[in-house]
Amino acid sequence: MTTDHRSQPRPVTLEHVARAAGVSRATVSRVINGEATVDPRLRKLVEEAITQTRYVPNRAARSLVTRRTDSVALVVSEQEQRDITGPFIGRIFTDPYFGRVAGGLLDVLRPRGVQVVLMLADDEASRAQLLGYLQQGHVDGVVLISSHAADPLPGLLAGTTLPAVLAGRPQAAATASLTYVDSDQVAGARLAADHLTSIGRRRLGTIAGPQDMPVAQERLAGFRGALEERGLREVAVAEGDFTQASGGDGIRALLARRPDLDGVFVASDLMALGAVTMLHRLGKRVPEDVAVVGFDDSSSALASDPPLTTVRQPVEEMAAEMARLLLRQIAGGSTDDGDGADGGDGAAPERPSSSVLFRPALVVRGSA
Repeated sequence: MTTDHRSQPRPVTLEHVARAAGVSRATVSRVINGEATVDPRLRKLVEEAITQTRYVPNRAARSLVTRRTDSVALVVSEQEQRDITGPFIGRIFTDPYFGRVAGGLLDVLRPRGVQVVLMLADDEASRAQLLGYLQQGHVDGVVLISSHAADPLPGLLAGTTLPAVLAGRPQAAATASLTYVDSDQVAGARLAADHLTSIGRRRLGTIAGPQDMPVAQERLAGFRGALEERGLREVAVAEGDFTQASGGDGIRALLARRPDLDGVFVASDLMALGAVTMLHRLGKRVPEDVAVVGFDDSSSALASDPPLTTVRQPVEEMAAEMARLLLRQIAGGSTDDGDGADGGDGAAPERPSSSVLFRPALVVRGSA
């Protein structure tokens, strides 16, 4: 039995999509490559045409020409030998922040056929192994979550030509070339201070994050600075580690130092959930006795009883912006359309200097 290949449907190409959308082939290519310079109206036409024609990019041909893998790494880097509750990998999957980042990345990358590879590094050996893997071309770029000022990985990445976007502002001069996305942590903490004082709370404390982490330093500085402007310089401080258990321990420590505490700013919702739970156990009413404000507006805020008043940083939107910035860097290295007809020369992409800072917002619920 022979097969009549003439009866088999021919694959849909960029030309088919371009004709369906009424645009040029080059415009279709730019949309598929995630370039930010495409007019939104034309982008919508192309995306509708892709759906209509059921176009599937020729990933094999594209990879041969561009040497791109259509995958990016989400790298979570943790400082070595931190005294923190639970194993590293366990914390990754229980902290709402990481899931929100992954969701925001996938919203942008998945429709473009780009896969996300989760990679973890928590000591010198794993960082060296990870850097070797990245430099061997297994992924097209990196989104890096690195929380500690002493972490060498951002500096190591900055010394390569690999497209990379950092979650959070770089802390060292050696990493200044890295593109980043962050929210204004100081401004967010000031919102918490403004709210607590506006509802008449004066005997205040805070459960800060680990002070070797720039994000925790900025939130503590913002809270203290706003209170000092109001003449409130005596602020009780306990340090947690962004886990729920440390929030409970932190509120115990604050009450031991200041039994008349009537308001507390907690540097993450997960810690705030632990603080509220412990306050209930100690016979304290929330918010009547102690008002609580968290930070993040994560799922932990709604799991609390009462639901947390919190400072919202739009993590999903921030992650989506990280993905767009990374795609822009990757596209800078090649403009191939994926059909193997013509493409870039494989040169290393230049890192754009543009970075994005999001503004936080206060979400008022029942805890304060």
